[in-house]
Amino acid sequence: MRTTPFDSLDHYLAIPRVEDLALSPDGRRAVLAVATLNEEGTGFDRALWEVPADGADGPARRLTRSAKGESAPAYTADGDVLFISARPDGSDADDEPGQLWLLPAGGGEARPITRLAGGVTSIEAVAAASDVVVISAPLLPAADTVEDDARLRADRKKHKVSAILHEGYPVRFWDHDLGPDEPHLFALHVSELTEQVGIARTETDGDDEKDGAATPYPEFLPRPHDLTPHPGRTADASGVAITPDGATVVAAVPHPEGRDQRARLVAIDVATGAHTVLRDEPRVDQEAPAISRDGTTLAWVRAAKATPAGPTDQELWAASIDGTGARRLAETWDRWPTGIDFAADGTALVVTADQNGRGPVFRVPLDGSAPEQLVDDDFTYTHAIVDRATGDVVALRTNWMAPLHPVRLSGAGTRAGSGTAWALPLPAPLPEVPATMVEVETTVADGARVRGWLLLPEGASKDAPAPLLLWIHGGPLNSWNGWSWRWNPQLLVARGYAVLLPDPALSTGYGLEFIARGWNSWGAAPYTDLMAVTDAVVARDDIDQTRTAAMGGSFGGYMANWVAGHTDRFRAIVTHASLWALDQFAGTTDHSGYWQSIFTPEAMIENSPHRFVGDIRTPLLVVHGDRDYRVPIGEGLRLWSELNEHFAAQDGTLPHKFLYFPDENHWVLKPQHAVVWYQTVFAFLDQHVLDHEWVRPDRIG
Repeated sequence: MRTTPFDSLDHYLAIPRVEDLALSPDGRRAVLAVATLNEEGTGFDRALWEVPADGADGPARRLTRSAKGESAPAYTADGDVLFISARPDGSDADDEPGQLWLLPAGGGEARPITRLAGGVTSIEAVAAASDVVVISAPLLPAADTVEDDARLRADRKKHKVSAILHEGYPVRFWDHDLGPDEPHLFALHVSELTEQVGIARTETDGDDEKDGAATPYPEFLPRPHDLTPHPGRTADASGVAITPDGATVVAAVPHPEGRDQRARLVAIDVATGAHTVLRDEPRVDQEAPAISRDGTTLAWVRAAKATPAGPTDQELWAASIDGTGARRLAETWDRWPTGIDFAADGTALVVTADQNGRGPVFRVPLDGSAPEQLVDDDFTYTHAIVDRATGDVVALRTNWMAPLHPVRLSGAGTRAGSGTAWALPLPAPLPEVPATMVEVETTVADGARVRGWLLLPEGASKDAPAPLLLWIHGGPLNSWNGWSWRWNPQLLVARGYAVLLPDPALSTGYGLEFIARGWNSWGAAPYTDLMAVTDAVVARDDIDQTRTAAMGGSFGGYMANWVAGHTDRFRAIVTHASLWALDQFAGTTDHSGYWQSIFTPEAMIENSPHRFVGDIRTPLLVVHGDRDYRVPIGEGLRLWSELNEHFAAQDGTLPHKFLYFPDENHWVLKPQHAVVWYQTVFAFLDQHVLDHEWVRPDRIG
């Protein structure tokens, strides 16, 4: 049998990973952020690579190289490349946070253009026809200026204070604490960056710990202008856009709504800092703003808050730049946008959205007519950027056979049905994969079509049927439609398993009614859909129906727990970062307001897997990270406690196992921890599905 990088975890981790994309103003060049495994195999180095984006011949060219790495590329109007890096910038600090850097289009060394004590979090927007850049960066609540922030941080560091005082909700997000600082939006003018020959140190340099004086912000750097002074969490924007002239920023900023919050669209005058609310409705989020090339039209996504009664749509809206003349686009279209840009001619939006297990590019006319699908293939497209000169779209695309890679869609931004994609150069070729991908589907009792992807190993046949792993996606508002470096079924296929990746009720890309089938009743249609599509797959003669297992993470972990309590058809079940007791989870997760708003109290109890622990007959591998704040560790601890309560023998042994990561989050991201995760999963599945001896992973000890 042929060998691929997926036969070895070390080879798999060494595959370069494209993570981000930026397109030059003339559309001729693109910059990719690429992650590669470091020499120790304990982390990933990130660098920027430039590739031709217009079809011209030429290899990928590395632009940056530093020990700290670079990420989040963006182009200025002049074609310079912006990025974020924690590389040393000439200051004396050895623990420098990430700053904004500029790599000149004309050549030369990259230069830092910020020196903020708390660093730069992200590049939020870059003006297409001026020198204005908008960044997100944190300041401590008591700071009025960037100098105040530096002084306050130095004082906390000197006295080793890490305490955070919260005066609102939420307090955590995914894997990190919120605070003590608060996010701000800053505007700066790149042209204010000046060259210095010999920078004189001031008398206060390095003395702030002695007398409390703040070191002045360097005069040779552009002065960041605070657009959101003393914001609380309200500058934690869910989308930022800027007019081409750099005069106005439109941001989707949170506004408190009791314990919850709603996003509203706010226009910010860059020169004065004045705020004008453009769109705001109680219990409605207005997010993901985009601005047309001529600066006259605004588009965004509007979504009413969901309730237990059912999900709500993600609506596309457009208006004049001042918010007047607002109207809904594509009123009968119930696909959920994942990205928005304006077509080059300004008459339509170019939108990516989940659809039928894929993620095509669509053209949505501003005149209200129906969306038109621009490309018809088995890929999911992200980071779609319209080339202003040609109307083409440059994007990243992926499916289960190929990780993210850059492509160009010819003419896709200007006319429907004309999207022909061709791949752009890469720093390294796409990896060869061991699987064959086929589409499977079935019709369930209520008439709904339930489909998924089936990845088959080489040699699977009637004479040599493959064992099957049902892999359930997270979300639950999600679709198994693109490559995942964290959850990669190709590794299981390389070991001889067939892997089923289905989209049950609650999955996106099939319309609002399909989502509603599982709403407020996670244990009903999502479960029966999974069992029905599994039935259809095990009926194939190239699948061994006697050797099956199930696995899932997050909502997929919830579903794995539910499956364990409702059927004994599987030989083994892996449950990662899983919800176990819904009433407990809803009050301890990082955004409890949302989870408590989408369930009735009765449904939260009825659909809680913990009630069925006594019915579990299948060995479970429980996996959880202590720094998982979305599904807190209490879920895994309670699940493990109750498995022991019901199934531990007198000598303390039981068929279940618990893999615990004290310093990992929802996903388990450190490379060698990922190795341990996969080795443990492989060993557990092989033991119970293939009847192999249990093999304890080496580095478990």
